[in-house]
Amino acid sequence: MATACVMGLGSNFQRVVAVVSPKVSGSRVESSCSASSSSSSSSSGGGVACGSVGISGFVKGGGGGSFAAVSTTSTLKVLEFELVRGVRSQRRRRRRRKFVCLASSSAAETASAAVVKSFASEPEQLKGAREEIKKLLQEKYCHPILIRLGWHDAGTYDKNVAEWPRRGGANGSLRFSIELDHAANAGLVGALKLLEPVKEKFPDISYADLFQLASATAIEDAGGPKIPMRYGRRDTAGPEDCVNEGNLPDAGPPSPADHLRKVFYRMGLSDQDIVALSGAHTLGRSRPERSGWGKAVTKYTKDGPGAPGGQSWTPEWLKFDNSYFREIKAKRDEDLLVLPTDAALFEDPGFKEFAEKYAEDEAAFFKDYAQSHAKLSELGSEFSPPEGIYIDAEAPAGAKPEKFVAAKYSSSSEDNTSQGLSESMKDKIRAEYLAVGGSPDKPLQSNYFLNIILVVAALAILSYFLGYLS
Repeated sequence: MATACVMGLGSNFQRVVAVVSPKVSGSRVESSCSASSSSSSSSSGGGVACGSVGISGFVKGGGGGSFAAVSTTSTLKVLEFELVRGVRSQRRRRRRRKFVCLASSSAAETASAAVVKSFASEPEQLKGAREEIKKLLQEKYCHPILIRLGWHDAGTYDKNVAEWPRRGGANGSLRFSIELDHAANAGLVGALKLLEPVKEKFPDISYADLFQLASATAIEDAGGPKIPMRYGRRDTAGPEDCVNEGNLPDAGPPSPADHLRKVFYRMGLSDQDIVALSGAHTLGRSRPERSGWGKAVTKYTKDGPGAPGGQSWTPEWLKFDNSYFREIKAKRDEDLLVLPTDAALFEDPGFKEFAEKYAEDEAAFFKDYAQSHAKLSELGSEFSPPEGIYIDAEAPAGAKPEKFVAAKYSSSSEDNTSQGLSESMKDKIRAEYLAVGGSPDKPLQSNYFLNIILVVAALAILSYFLGYLS
């Protein structure tokens, strides 16, 4: 995230005013400056304020001067920075210097994308991205690969490693080529390409959230259950934070049931989670050129939709239902895929209990799948804010209650039916509330802000007298 910077300049230096405009490129943030300078050798000190669009703050001039507010917005192409500098003399004069920085159109347009974010993702942008993903799903029939993307970003989690992001999990690390090149992730570069336009249109959401949002939306769009999703996941900073290869499950290990338990128990998941999550194979196909499993084409995949080919687990491989369990149990069609790890669900006693249940009761499968998917999507994540962000009307049952109601501080009517604060603004107010010591579970003392005012006033008076004595 871009920051405002201040540097002092001596009398023999030119005064330079620059605007830093961050350029977001993938996972990197680059900076560019457009600067203008004017010679000045008459003063003994000075200062330069270099601020990026979307940043508000305070800068202090050289010497013992007072503070001047700096505020920049994404729509301004002319940014002003004022420096108030006290000059110690018998007359105690103050000299005021004004610097005007003109940013080029291209720099201003680039900088307009930089916004100070209270959280890892902006709620309104999450909602917008979800609608964009729905359009993408209807155009490309890409449900399976988007589900796989979210799963594989989260599936690297190791509960035995405490440090984030070294513990793996849903942290957006799959966007880096070092992890994308893992054998288990073959073909997922296509999913990233599909989502890049969404990320460009909604830059203020994290990649970690985008991957999980796409996965959950694909399940729901295919007729599956509503997933009680929580957002606000932070992204890893760079490829050095990617975990080593080998954390994702194999399709045909020597002991399939033992292998599944080894992988999923490492993530803190249960036998029920393993079976429920396996049911998502009701969607999609296995392509031998990517995984080494399945037929090149079948009667169910020869005509698409989407690119033809591959072997599916179910006849209607773009419809989310419980047919995966019914087909795996029956094994009646050679054109339908049954991997060793699929067959283990009805062979292992611990798994079979749930597999039989889901084959008979689709409602039970939907209920358990929704909970297991939500659990998987949060593995290893670090949330900002810590309690996460819910973009639907209400947080799901069992979620932490939202006791701080920002709408109470708006100018709308008591029943909030008139125009009040937007959800995004409520979130920002809440973030500021938490930053000054508030808590969802414990309100601030009534005199908290009065104390702040008194402290600031005392410091101002003390500063005045110290300056007078000097």
